[in-house]
Amino acid sequence: MKIIYQEQEYDIHGDVKRIMDGLGANAKIAPKHIMACKYNNEVKSLDFEFNGDETITLLDVTNKDGLRVYLRGALYITSMAFKQLYPDAKLVINYQLTGGTYCECKNLEITDEVIENIRKRVHEIVEKDIPIRKVNMTKQEAEEFFEKNNDEDDRGKLQVDNQNKDVVTLYFCDDYYNYFFGVMPITTGYINLVDVNRYKEGFIVRYPNADKPTELLPFKESKKLLATLQEYEQIHKLMEITTVQELNSYVERGKGKDIVLTAEALQEKKLAEIADKIKNHKELKMVLIAGPSSSSKTTFAKRLCMQLRVNGIKPVTIGTDDYFVERSETPRDEDGEYDFETIDALDLNLFNDHLERLINGEKVEIPRFDFKTGTKIFGENRFLQLEEDEILVIEGIHCLNNKLTEKIPKENKFKIYVSDLTVLNFDYYNRISASDTRLIRRIVRDYNFRGYSALATLQRWPSVARGERKNIFPFQEEADVMFNSSLVYELAVLARHAVPLLNEIDNTHPEYSEAKRIVSLLEYFKEIDEYPIPNNSLLREFIGGSVFDY
Repeated sequence: MKIIYQEQEYDIHGDVKRIMDGLGANAKIAPKHIMACKYNNEVKSLDFEFNGDETITLLDVTNKDGLRVYLRGALYITSMAFKQLYPDAKLVINYQLTGGTYCECKNLEITDEVIENIRKRVHEIVEKDIPIRKVNMTKQEAEEFFEKNNDEDDRGKLQVDNQNKDVVTLYFCDDYYNYFFGVMPITTGYINLVDVNRYKEGFIVRYPNADKPTELLPFKESKKLLATLQEYEQIHKLMEITTVQELNSYVERGKGKDIVLTAEALQEKKLAEIADKIKNHKELKMVLIAGPSSSSKTTFAKRLCMQLRVNGIKPVTIGTDDYFVERSETPRDEDGEYDFETIDALDLNLFNDHLERLINGEKVEIPRFDFKTGTKIFGENRFLQLEEDEILVIEGIHCLNNKLTEKIPKENKFKIYVSDLTVLNFDYYNRISASDTRLIRRIVRDYNFRGYSALATLQRWPSVARGERKNIFPFQEEADVMFNSSLVYELAVLARHAVPLLNEIDNTHPEYSEAKRIVSLLEYFKEIDEYPIPNNSLLREFIGGSVFDY
């Protein structure tokens, strides 16, 4: 068997766990941070049985798949500790924040004593190094099991209703069981860096990240982000749709149209509220919009401009793409390639000079950047001058970074962070990642409008994500307001577009495991018809049929 770890190859015989433990000094980090392995470009558990002649790649927590396994293990152990200490508590795993995952209990007050009890039990479970066993059942066996256990938390029960699954999987640890979406660690001892800290009405489960795999992440409070997530979660509670199971139930009862129209009405109301805030700031001269990929910033900006016009404000759009520095001055990344995503790739002095002159009522000639020659071109009669009732609307990845508009007084600026902040759970324990939702949006849009295959999008996504972590997420709390572009029904629509594209990716490609994971996620959704979706919906930017030009 050939083992690949940290780009080194080892010809070793034996099972994967024994090989992994035997790496010893060859492992760049502690061997127990190796969480899973990859075979035929598919993620497998460390106790997966091989024939003996395969090539296996070991995945540690510096790898995104390995880190996902670690996160699942940390949340599994935490939920196990809660069940053992407070068996009637309704634990809900909520949002991923910077430095951990935020969780709450529906019927238990989280006190310092509760947190200390949970922390102690979590560490005891880790110390005991208890095996986590994967058990597959037929659907009939699973139904009998769930009926016998009468579990009100519905741990893993959603699998029974999934028409694309032939078996139901549960993970057992001693007498505790649960289901987490994806591969799990083989024992509790692998999650040797985990902590629980009280926060707000709930608590944060902390764990390492890929950059610092041997230490706990410091928790960084994101007050505005959390408030936005909680606001939308409350809206979904009022709609009685907080889980995929509840969404599917509405669809099965023919309520899909009602869900679509209600979700769209809520977004329109939020857009109007933002436009009203802008109108009430008399000194505002510009609106700055930023957010990660596939958050529908473009459609948001177009709809916001319509709402501003309703309020008697005339928006004038200006882009940052025409303000790149000359190609010879463009910074390079660590690989020596041009780095067009860094803010230093923009001519900040010229951009700020033009903004200052515009808000002072002067006429400015806007350049056009020629990407072929790598230079700004003037003399094309692209003049701009703001009237009294006009306001600049600027969209770009750096718009929340004060460095972009550092010469403009704060009172003249209104910053908006737009992101698809999914607040839908599969069940109480399995959250749908906002990053996954945005990736699915991008797969569909890239195919429909940019000529890219799903494979090409998956290959490009890690670079996109790195740019977001560097240039967008660190500045999100600088926003004056956050707009959640998620729609509770969107994955039930996007599924029919994305699944066939992802199924074209076979196991000869490294992206196969990611494609298979996303397909498995989407197969839980009952499809919703597209006809009720308005032609100005944010979702139309991805599936087509939009009234807007892009």
